[in-house]
Amino acid sequence: MSDTPENAGAVPAETEADLTGVAARVAPKPEVEKIGGRKLKPSTLMMGHGYDPALSEGSLKPPIFLTSTFVFPNAAAGKRHFEGVTGKRPGGAEGLVYSRFNGPNQEILEDRLGVWEEAEDALAFSSGMSAIATLFLAMVKPGDTIVHSGPLYAATETLIGRVLGKFGVKWLDFPAGATREEIDAVMTEAATGNVALIYLESPANPTNALVDVEAVAASRDAIFKGEKPPIAIDNTFLGPLWFQPLKHGADIVVYSLTKYVGGHSDLVAGGVLGTKEHINTIRTMRNTIGTITDPNTAWMLLRSLETLELRMSRAGENAAKVCGFLRHHPKVERVAYLGFLEDEPGMERQADIYRRHCTGGGSTFSLYLKGGERESFAFLDALKIAKLAVSLGGTETLASHPAGMTHLSVPDARKQALGITDNLVRISIGVEDPDDLIADFEQALDTI
Repeated sequence: MSDTPENAGAVPAETEADLTGVAARVAPKPEVEKIGGRKLKPSTLMMGHGYDPALSEGSLKPPIFLTSTFVFPNAAAGKRHFEGVTGKRPGGAEGLVYSRFNGPNQEILEDRLGVWEEAEDALAFSSGMSAIATLFLAMVKPGDTIVHSGPLYAATETLIGRVLGKFGVKWLDFPAGATREEIDAVMTEAATGNVALIYLESPANPTNALVDVEAVAASRDAIFKGEKPPIAIDNTFLGPLWFQPLKHGADIVVYSLTKYVGGHSDLVAGGVLGTKEHINTIRTMRNTIGTITDPNTAWMLLRSLETLELRMSRAGENAAKVCGFLRHHPKVERVAYLGFLEDEPGMERQADIYRRHCTGGGSTFSLYLKGGERESFAFLDALKIAKLAVSLGGTETLASHPAGMTHLSVPDARKQALGITDNLVRISIGVEDPDDLIADFEQALDTI
């Protein structure tokens, strides 16, 4: 990962000169990651990590580098950079080359994304789905099997089943709340072929069911001998504040940065974090197909990262208060909110996963109304503060109908099996006043 725009990925002067004859670039100031033995928190590092103002005319914030290509100091430097870009030498370019491969804004963003989960490396993409698609294309080949939890985001299921399926990629899945025994059964069946990737989503979209990542990792390690397939997980709903999967056995973490990280419903982007080995593999594919995010979006994400903890904390507090009201309303069948798992009969296993994996209940949940599509639509159409729109994790409260919107393309039988019913409304709570939100939900429920 990089240090500054003008010095992105530079190697020490003597090393570069000895190996390539490349003139050394100006070194940035050392990163401040500790003070008096105290390790600085991510919320502090978001204000300057990976960027030295002295190398950008003293600009407090990184400029937006709107350029398609970068000038090499000499021909030897150009050769060495392209050795990294093409994968001939691991680790990517040791400098700035071309904006399909890297750029100052993107590299600073990737540095800061990795901080939250102490990941070895990170990559930024043009959307969450481009991040997922690039991951799959980098990891699987015809004849391979993907083992995944279910449900997944509908576009992810479509990508696995309909797109990759056309190229001979197979899949097996287990329900998000599966026990170790259920996971073992699917893993054992899959192990008769070549499992290239284990892909999880937790909480599941839109049911909010948690996956036991530790059980999945234990199952993988017990069943697969020799080289073990990596475990990747979509952490969009809870990450990075309320869940950090790398600490629980995952190898790769995927994000729609559109959601909480972007947080203002004004951009689309994706991210992948993990070990340098896996990120190098994914980077090579990204370099080839060009799914990197643009510099302006990367700059906007740097802005958003500065308030990420504040926004997520407020939204989480709001969600707890709103869900406390909704769970007792006579027109509500159930509220699938992670903060209630400890009190719900029959949810002991989910509560156990929550205790081990999560530090908060999040701000996105599923509301099951008494009735079906008619009642759900009436509720949604009556909202005055909450906006009827897909997505989540923004500063505003959003509500949608998964069965008729985001998961419309999922076959009816699979929707029923996964619990994506007509009376399910997905809600993402924002940072408005919580009592105003309660008043809005109350009047909307009164219209049913």
